[in-house]
Amino acid sequence: QVQLVESGGGLVQAGGSLRLSCAASGLTFSSYHMGWFRQAPGKERQFIASISWITYYADSVKGRFTISRDNAKKMVYLQMNSLKLEDTAVYYCAARGITQQDYDYWGQGTQVTVSS
Repeated sequence: QVQLVESGGGLVQAGGSLRLSCAASGLTFSSYHMGWFRQAPGKERQFIASISWITYYADSVKGRFTISRDNAKKMVYLQMNSLKLEDTAVYYCAARGITQQDYDYWGQGTQVTVSS
């Protein structure tokens, strides 16, 4: 049974930083492409970043957010710096097989709230 569990969300002032973590279990972690998404109230879910042997970022977070992974610990991280009000959302960790197009597994999400 695959589980993805996010942690590290919270309330932070604009300009501050947070580090999200995602603990994976029940899958051969190194064979999965890992991603972070977010969904703000009333908005569609948005891709943020992904990582396998290469990283991708949404333009809205490029230069501020950094995705990383530790295959030995089955962890993926999202370091978020220079946070803005518009970064407020529920952040989700997701996994997809390296050869797959769609993300198969999702975490329950962690709330990030950026205040002024």
